[in-house]
Amino acid sequence: MAAKWEEMALVGRVARAHGIHGQVIVNPETDFPAERFRPGAELFIERAGRVEGLRVTTARFHRERPVIGIDGIETMNDAETLAGYELRVPIDRLATLPPGTFYRHDLIGCRVETGDGRAVGLVSDVEGTMAGSLLVVDGADGEVLIPLVSHICTVVEPAARRIVIDPPEGLIEVNEVRLKPDTTGT
Repeated sequence: MAAKWEEMALVGRVARAHGIHGQVIVNPETDFPAERFRPGAELFIERAGRVEGLRVTTARFHRERPVIGIDGIETMNDAETLAGYELRVPIDRLATLPPGTFYRHDLIGCRVETGDGRAVGLVSDVEGTMAGSLLVVDGADGEVLIPLVSHICTVVEPAARRIVIDPPEGLIEVNEVRLKPDTTGT
C-alpha cells in the first residue's frame, strides 16, 4: 500500500509492551476501538520515514484499553520497540458517520469564529469522546477550550475549514489558558 502518512487517520498510540509474548497496550484515539483493534485489522506506523503495515493477531481489552498482538512481534523486546508510535488507518477505511458527527482529523485546522465574525483561532486538537468533546483552539492569547455541542458550535463546516460558535458570556475567557511570558530573560 502506498498511502501517505499525512492522509491517514490516527486511531491509537502504542503505550507500552504488555507481558512476555509480544503484546502491546494501546491508548485508543477512536470511538470504535473494538472495530479498529480486532484480530485481522491492519494498522500502520511510520518508522524511519517509512510507512509500515501491521496486522493485529489477537485482541482483548483491559480497563478500556486494547491489548493487541501483532504479526511478527513475538517477544517483549520486539513489542518495546513499538512504544510511543502512532497507529493510523487510511481515511477511506473510516466508517461513514451520522449527520452532525465528525472525525477528529476533519476538525483539526478549522478556523473558529464567533457569529459576528470575531476570530477565535484554529483547532489544534479535539479532546474527549463522542459523548463529550472539546475543541482545543490556538487563539491569539493562548489555548481556548470550546465544548463541541450544537448550541455552542452552531455551524461546523469541515469542507470549508470553518466553525462558527455562539459562546455563552465568559466561555472563551474562562476556558483560555494564557501563554505565559518568558520571565527568565532567555
